[in-house]
Amino acid sequence: MAAKDDYQFKILSANRKAGHDYFLSDRFECGMVLTGTEVKAAKDAKIQLVDAYANILDGEAWLLNAHISAYSHGNRDNHPPVRNRKLLLHKREIEKLQGITREKGLSLIPTKIYLKNGKIKCEIAVAKGKKLHDKRATERAKTAEDEARAEMRRRA
Repeated sequence: MAAKDDYQFKILSANRKAGHDYFLSDRFECGMVLTGTEVKAAKDAKIQLVDAYANILDGEAWLLNAHISAYSHGNRDNHPPVRNRKLLLHKREIEKLQGITREKGLSLIPTKIYLKNGKIKCEIAVAKGKKLHDKRATERAKTAEDEARAEMRRRA
């Protein structure tokens, strides 16, 4: 039997553009309220987080603009691809996120959706938008790091 801390992860969708467009700080893991066909489509990795964001409305956390494609073997009761999905967080976490997002320029961005021990989880991060010169500086630093790594491999 596996130890309790031995979790099984499978990333279903990652928002790689979020790291390019935003400075990401605090990250929170939350569950999602999904219908049956959404779960099956999500397990087939039919998720897009490109324009998705999270918001706190009436004391509840919501994932907005996330696209989960219709399940291929579903019937007429298939789910709509884009709808608001409730995120499951503790009350203290919701209150903390609500306080954080009241600050100017901060928002909540989903960074990835993954499968953890059979349950679909969403990781949201507190994000602040990057300006164009910040994106260029990040790209320069990444290029320099890649070149240094390649040089180290060449010398070894």
